[in-house]
Amino acid sequence: MSVKVVATNKKAFHDYNILEKYEAGIVLTGSEVKSLREGACNLKDSFVIIEDGEAWLYNCYIAPYKPAHKLGHDPYRKRKLLLHKREILRLMGKVKEKGLTIVPLQVYFKNGKAKVEIALAKGKVKYEKREDIKEKETRREIEKQFKGKLKL
Repeated sequence: MSVKVVATNKKAFHDYNILEKYEAGIVLTGSEVKSLREGACNLKDSFVIIEDGEAWLYNCYIAPYKPAHKLGHDPYRKRKLLLHKREILRLMGKVKEKGLTIVPLQVYFKNGKAKVEIALAKGKVKYEKREDIKEKETRREIEKQFKGKLKL
């Protein structure tokens, strides 16, 4: 099973607490697939909305493929995500019930097919972000102190 990661959404891990992860297929045009294979994708401000029983990815930037300039695609168009019906219903219920949101974490190719890892997430408050930064800094300091002392 070969997996080639194209893009990751680092901001999502900073702004949200990730609760559950799902793998979804994505409906793309030919020029979008070729552009993804070149690694021209950005998930920075993208999000997922469920409309009429279907999941849609918004604000995902996939750069236009240069050789397909005449038959190219809109870089910010909404893209349909392929999920099982029960997964869509579960996500829809959680989003309505608890005020959670769905964010994409990464785009990758798995066995030649483009996939998106999406997550059910809860937004962090400012003080939670500060606590996470403090934890990372203390972990780094501890690792620095023990770096030369631990030998296996």
